[in-house]
Amino acid sequence: MEEIVLIRDNFKIDPQLHIWGWEIPVYLFLGGLAAGLMILSATLALRRTGPGEASRWARWVPFLGPVLISVGMLVLMLDLEYKTHVFRFYTVFRPASPMSWGAWILVGIYPATILLGLAELTQAETDWLSGLWPLRRLRLVRALVWVREQAMSYRRGLLWANLVLGIGLGIYTGILLGALGGARPAWGSALLGPLFLVSGFSTGAALMMLLPVSEDEHGRLRRWDMLAVGLELTLLVLFFIGLATAGRSGREAFGLFFGGPYTAGFWALVVVAGLLAPLGIEAIEGARGLKPTALAPVLLLVGGLALRWVLVMAGQA
Repeated sequence: MEEIVLIRDNFKIDPQLHIWGWEIPVYLFLGGLAAGLMILSATLALRRTGPGEASRWARWVPFLGPVLISVGMLVLMLDLEYKTHVFRFYTVFRPASPMSWGAWILVGIYPATILLGLAELTQAETDWLSGLWPLRRLRLVRALVWVREQAMSYRRGLLWANLVLGIGLGIYTGILLGALGGARPAWGSALLGPLFLVSGFSTGAALMMLLPVSEDEHGRLRRWDMLAVGLELTLLVLFFIGLATAGRSGREAFGLFFGGPYTAGFWALVVVAGLLAPLGIEAIEGARGLKPTALAPVLLLVGGLALRWVLVMAGQA
């Protein structure tokens, strides 16, 4: 034991402090993606008066939120050292803890998204859902119909709940890193919350553009996404200016992306392939009235994951 202490033979500390692996950036990506879908589905629905005005896939998008969150939480469980202690997050609420806020936001997302999804369905889609074997077997058809009626009565409130919770979830994924900024200079920026929120909005728009939504919805999503990409590039510039002017530790973190080990990955995958290329493709498609391709949305999704991957790993360098 004395020899181990003297030579510092600890794989979690030496040669560097490295705690978070691939699970965390994947969790942050899925959380941001769900946040983007919640904001977009609510925003699109607020612009129309009834479910019949939306395309079929746009009506079903709210149900994707809890699915993505569930997958993300399963991935997060793989990273937890004491998995059986998860319930402790829900025995108390700590206003000063980003993790506590995030845990309770995740709980609120499930009823908000599912109820909104039910409120957006047409009668024919509700009848199809009621005919599913599990619901009939468990005798839940009447309960489903009643819940849908209640959800439709409070549709506007549910839209705003999804919008607020989506914004909260998107910001939380960035604040989660920023809370450790004292020990991790690359995470010490207050811009991480807005940056991850805008990136989640963009990836949510990208996923929706891959679905067979209506032409009007696709055009609106593309315009919103182009604005989001422009804002994301601006936030990245401000983020790096903040690092470069934050003292010695900030300059060292700045160097990780400018000549350091994360330079190639960040600029190639995040900036060029994940932001500039899809922005150019979307601009050309919109200006020339071309039929949209899947290339720009796929690049946006790759860039969104790469952004979180690079930032999480660079923060531990």
